Amino acid sequence: MTTTVPVSGGDFRPYEVVVGRGLLAELGPRVAPLARGRTVVITDETVASLHGKAALASLKAAGAPGRLLTVPPGEGSKSFAELERVIDRLLAFKLDRTDVVVALGGGVVGDLAGLAAALYMRGIDFVQVPTTLLAQVDSSVGGKTAIDTPRGKNLVGAFHQPRLVLADVDLLATLPERQLRSGWAEVLKHGLICDAAFFDWLAGEGASGAAGDPAALERAVVRSVEIKAAVVGEDEKEAGRRALLNLGHTFGHAIEAELGFDETKLTHGEAVALGCALAFRFSAAMGLCPAVEAGRVEAVLAAAGLPTRLKEAGDVRGAALLKRMAGDKKAEGGRLTLILARGVGQAFVDKDVDAAAVASFLASEGVG
Repeated sequence: MTTTVPVSGGDFRPYEVVVGRGLLAELGPRVAPLARGRTVVITDETVASLHGKAALASLKAAGAPGRLLTVPPGEGSKSFAELERVIDRLLAFKLDRTDVVVALGGGVVGDLAGLAAALYMRGIDFVQVPTTLLAQVDSSVGGKTAIDTPRGKNLVGAFHQPRLVLADVDLLATLPERQLRSGWAEVLKHGLICDAAFFDWLAGEGASGAAGDPAALERAVVRSVEIKAAVVGEDEKEAGRRALLNLGHTFGHAIEAELGFDETKLTHGEAVALGCALAFRFSAAMGLCPAVEAGRVEAVLAAAGLPTRLKEAGDVRGAALLKRMAGDKKAEGGRLTLILARGVGQAFVDKDVDAAAVASFLASEGVG
């Protein structure tokens, strides 16, 4: 059984996110109608060893033969150097505007391949086949593509919507436990933003998804995609409501940057979880959210094996985090922009956050 979630609205071409099991085998038949020419499958070395042959076989059988282009695994591949190498290989393959790029991998591959597709000949089509939970529920949907710089995460990129997203829940079976938990942080984030009932399910019966239960995972992916698709349809380029999807990210990105994007210390999903806990505690400190709600959020995140306190991230200092946050791409006119909350499912955008209040809060968290 599959579930198809349409993504439409704004000025972009509508597309579908298909969620189900066994979808990798359907890659060829689903991509062939989109590719008038050839396909190139961009993936990382780890995913290539697990799923590369199956992807190419499906494409070939459907009459859309592809070539495999691999990049090193990890956040380090979201760099100018790797972007240049990928685009150079696409040029060497002599791709034209009738060809299609397939991003087969997690968020790093999706971001890198998507940006390469956006830039190549001013934009060619690409298809997302996310292989991590985090990518299935978040980064593969919505058209955000980017690379990192030493000054921060995702600061160089473009909006380039995919033609199709295939979220095969079976692919999650090969994920290490830590990566699965990292993706679960983004699932929980969707409930925290606007769906308290979904968060309640995730905290109760649905919690088995964090341990890999396929049925719970499929339901969690579908609902997360529905939430994100609705937000993207209203606000493709983050001029308004889409900013809500950044709950936990301003704190989280600052922490990641301070740690040098070292995923052995903190994965992106773990950073988001920690950022969500901080956002709720800061909201409570500002009198916006009941302290009991912030406490419940922290407890649910911790029960899923996710970090909730800055000491769990290692040696980070409040002043350094605040400086990073001031340089975040959502900051405007020297004022901090944060996604805060009045309770579970009640997130809102605050574009006028007092930096001194954040500094005081971070000091209270033990990293002043």
